[in-house]
Amino acid sequence: MEPPQFVVSVSDCISLVNQTLDGAYPALYVEGEVASFKVNHNNYVFFDLKDQEGTLNCFMTVYQLRMPLEDGMKVRVLAAPRLTKWGKFSLTVKQVAPIGEGSLKRAYELLKAKLTKEGLFALERKRPLPRWPERFGVISSTQAAGYADFCKIVATRWPLTQLQTLHVRVQGAGAADDIIQAIEHFNAQAEPPEVLALIRGGGSADDLAIFNDENLVRVIAASRVPIIVGVGHETDETLATLVADVSASTPSNAAELLTPDTAELIKRLTVTKKQLAQRLVAKVNEQLQFIAHQRQSLGERMTAQLAQSAAQLTSYRQLLGQLHPNTALQRGYSLVRHNNTLLRDGRALQPGEQLLIETSRAIIKSEVKDVRNKESQYV
Repeated sequence: MEPPQFVVSVSDCISLVNQTLDGAYPALYVEGEVASFKVNHNNYVFFDLKDQEGTLNCFMTVYQLRMPLEDGMKVRVLAAPRLTKWGKFSLTVKQVAPIGEGSLKRAYELLKAKLTKEGLFALERKRPLPRWPERFGVISSTQAAGYADFCKIVATRWPLTQLQTLHVRVQGAGAADDIIQAIEHFNAQAEPPEVLALIRGGGSADDLAIFNDENLVRVIAASRVPIIVGVGHETDETLATLVADVSASTPSNAAELLTPDTAELIKRLTVTKKQLAQRLVAKVNEQLQFIAHQRQSLGERMTAQLAQSAAQLTSYRQLLGQLHPNTALQRGYSLVRHNNTLLRDGRALQPGEQLLIETSRAIIKSEVKDVRNKESQYV
């Protein structure tokens, strides 16, 4: 080989190497095991990515770290190879995600413990869903079977609902950011939907890993619109599901939880109508029986009152009969009149005055011969 015809400085050499790397490998995925993980000043993340035969230094910012990492976890990073100004080769990491069942589970457990301590999964934070919803915001891949099932069930159960759907990726790199942007879009509306539904059908642990993204979980928790999350199958659990206001086991279950069943409502209304009619008839019959009883009771009281009044009238009539002058005459008494006036006290009479004496059978004229005080006749 002929020697090069020019000489460059160290910094220019580093720049040339990086330009070459940028042209050949602007970004690449690298898989390996995490070692020597550390965070400096709560801003910068450093770790080694290794396998059985080699090791690469990695650098990233804390903001780009969307899941907890620790030594021994297997990860896949999206990175750009770089040569630092100190002449050290490293990977500038843009994204990192655990891979493999063990690493995914460990990352999930670490983040779940962290967010639980912060209270993001507390029951008192959760809000109820509207009972008669009119507008839904749906965040999903419109090409997925789970989305089709969701829409079909909503249309069957509650056709009055208006759906506003934002299509997003629901797996792979960038999917979590798509969903975050969709949630923020709905929340920024002047009149946002009454509820947001984040749905996705089943998949592998790797497929569902984006729903354990820390930034996504925090955005769901901060949403001013209540969110229901239906992701995966009944046995799948994600942090997005745990932080949601309402958790659904599947997209179909989310549709059922969101909407009342029109057919069931009609059935219940029919039963309620029948029950109300029966209660009304029973109430009318009860009132009729009450009126009949009151009428009978009033009639009985009136009859008793009339009988009592008749008995009193008879008693008064008998008393009056006993007090009638004719009754006294029948018993042998007589009535004495003076100047056509019944004589009650004869002390004022004078001898020679005329009297009429009435008995039960005769009227006798008589003349006063003598008048004496009643008390003196026994003296």
